[in-house]
Amino acid sequence: MGLFGSKSKKLNGAKKLEGAVQFPGDKSISHRYAMLAAIAEGPSEIHFFSSSADCQSTLDCLKALGVKIERQDNVVKIEGVGLTGLRAPSGPLDAGNSGSTMRMLSGVLAGQPFRSVLVGDASLSRRPMKRVAEPLTRMGARIKTAEGGCPPLEITGGHLTPIRYEMPVASAQVKSAILLAGLFAEGETVVVEKLPTRDHTEIALEQMGADIGRHQRTIAVRGPARLEGKKFYVPGDISSAAFFIAAALIVPDSNLVMHNVGLNPTRSALLDVLVPMGGHAKVVNLEMLNGELLGNLHVESSALAGGEIREGLVPGLIDELPVLSVLGTQTEKGLWFRGAAELRVKESDRLAAVAENLRRMGAEVEEFPDGLGVAGRQKLRGAEIDPHGDHRIAMAFAVAALVAEGTTVIKDSSCVDISFPDFFDLLARVTG
Repeated sequence: MGLFGSKSKKLNGAKKLEGAVQFPGDKSISHRYAMLAAIAEGPSEIHFFSSSADCQSTLDCLKALGVKIERQDNVVKIEGVGLTGLRAPSGPLDAGNSGSTMRMLSGVLAGQPFRSVLVGDASLSRRPMKRVAEPLTRMGARIKTAEGGCPPLEITGGHLTPIRYEMPVASAQVKSAILLAGLFAEGETVVVEKLPTRDHTEIALEQMGADIGRHQRTIAVRGPARLEGKKFYVPGDISSAAFFIAAALIVPDSNLVMHNVGLNPTRSALLDVLVPMGGHAKVVNLEMLNGELLGNLHVESSALAGGEIREGLVPGLIDELPVLSVLGTQTEKGLWFRGAAELRVKESDRLAAVAENLRRMGAEVEEFPDGLGVAGRQKLRGAEIDPHGDHRIAMAFAVAALVAEGTTVIKDSSCVDISFPDFFDLLARVTG
């Protein structure tokens, strides 16, 4: 049972990580393929669809909008209804814990001739939605939010007009919502990014036949569009792999091979940071599938220098910064970053949660309004970890437990199911 009942997890230090692993399908890509397949014409088949609760929320919302979906293990078959085939839901659409579901589906719902309401769990209900409501309102949708611009979102869609939108904050979800809405608008919708964010939506739209143009940080889509159903293969989730990459680098004598990991350049900034620090992480068997890069990763324990993560890299590392902060304690110089205020409005205040739990493990941490600094060469000790219901905090501190002295107990460990239900089983397998 552990110290806190069935939802807590006890972990001890690891001697090494070894073996070969395959990660579940990429969450970000799975969300997008499902939404686009729903509004495409004809059937789509998505292989290695994410096992996460978040992506199941997307499928449940699409079913409630009248889309026929069959799921068998990791294969999802979707009968596309075209741009005009969705039907008004009989009740609220529940996005669960998934900000991706709520923000991106808003773009699709903005183009529908009916009213819909998007709701979420307690955590999602605290997250900012004004950033997506504002551009969609400019396009012609009517959107109401709760106080402070938070969910629920009440969307009355209809005739949309194209806009040119300069992104005030780096957000792939907001960018995607605007591009999805642009599929329904007459003419060219343009999004301009300050900093590059993950481009899975643009790639998938190209693959399905949309008229989309990209030049540096400007993306344009022409509507009304006609998307064609397709067979897709989802690469392994590099955001899930990140925890195993970090663990294999800092646990001595580790030697781990990871198969079919997605290596899209807008997502692989993790390797761009770790390899120059001295990380032995090598890409082998690189290939392209459905416009997405993937390959095998070979990672071995390494002496890491540490250092500063430049602000320009932060948007591409936003999911990995919690585990990088843990890794920083085991580097020579420590690790620090700024420009990550976005982490304060994720499933938890991730900056505060990382600082709090590292201190519980005896680490020295400096917390900034928009970042963290951790000293290097620190000895961690086992502690009681509170992930605040946040899957990435729970997984980051499972990695910390592997290099800590004594036993670490992670409360509410089942929160990892949001993105990676098999996380602890896979970790147990590679640590023996």
